[in-house]
Amino acid sequence: MTGTDTASRLNAALKEAGLDPLDPEKAAQFETYLSLFLRWNHRLNLSAIRNQESIVSLHFIESIVVGRALPAGISSLLDFGSGAGLPGIPIALCRPEIAVTLAESQAKKAAFLQEVVRTLGIPAKVYAGRAETLENVFDCVILRAVDKMPKAVAAAAKLVAPAGWLALMSTTGQLDALKTAAGVEFSWTPQMHLPGSARRILALGSRQS
Repeated sequence: MTGTDTASRLNAALKEAGLDPLDPEKAAQFETYLSLFLRWNHRLNLSAIRNQESIVSLHFIESIVVGRALPAGISSLLDFGSGAGLPGIPIALCRPEIAVTLAESQAKKAAFLQEVVRTLGIPAKVYAGRAETLENVFDCVILRAVDKMPKAVAAAAKLVAPAGWLALMSTTGQLDALKTAAGVEFSWTPQMHLPGSARRILALGSRQS
């Protein structure tokens, strides 16, 4: 898949989802991100998905859609257990007004994130440690495909600022357990189905206290 193919695939999928296309500069940044992703994936197993088109259509599109769906007024965001930088890096690209922190405890994956941030020139920070050890709070904390998800959600909820948002990229079947793990402080908006799957959803909880 060439750079032109990457941009075309991204924009075609966004159009299918009823969303605006990426401008050429952002499309080029996603092309660079894909190149780094593929190069490092062979060594680090960033994702079980190795096909370029699938990475674009599943990982990238889902993250772009989520980034655009996040409420206005968010100035800081924590990607809790960022892994390959999804969805944090696409959010940093699509929502430059948000200061993104990518928390990743595995040193090699944190090194990959540092390389992506440096290469793309995005104003994101990498926290090479366990997200739950952070002492500051964020306007939004987001989780996607994190190990022991209910336990992670309970820890992430503590890092959400008053009146902030907890964003969960999950499945319809797991959502009730994750809401319970978050606690009674959160009021949830109607879930949003993500493109490419009938089961994948985004749930947004607003902290009430």
